[in-house]
Amino acid sequence: MAKLNRSPWLLHYDGSSCNGCDIEVLACLTPVYDVERFGVVNTGNPLHADILLITGGINSQNQAVVQQIYSQMPNPKVVVAVGACACTGGIFKECYNIHGGVDTTIPVDIYVPGCAARPESIIDGVVKAVGVFQEKYEKYVSENKERKRSS
Repeated sequence: MAKLNRSPWLLHYDGSSCNGCDIEVLACLTPVYDVERFGVVNTGNPLHADILLITGGINSQNQAVVQQIYSQMPNPKVVVAVGACACTGGIFKECYNIHGGVDTTIPVDIYVPGCAARPESIIDGVVKAVGVFQEKYEKYVSENKERKRSS
């Protein structure tokens, strides 16, 4: 079993949200909730991020940005959709410019529903994301060991 030798880094991206979920995500970073106590570190750089936390739905203007951020993240990576809009498109899903939830553009590992999602729910999703990242990391390490042996 491979052990993580560092804390997973978390990147937050606001898609087309009403900012309700963003305020709750920011609340998770304050000393009241302190999501970093669970071993994640907040970053602003996708090149360093292991977990992508997205709020808001996907629209015509942010679809390419979300794809670019996702492609810049190193493997393995985990995506967390926070809020009803990120999960399904929410109340805006019938709007002309909304494509839907985050999973219409990139694969999503964890869904955190709510409008707005509560900090406790977001933290629960982040903790689950750390577990998923651990599993993906172990698989990634074992696959790379197999490739090295066969070459």
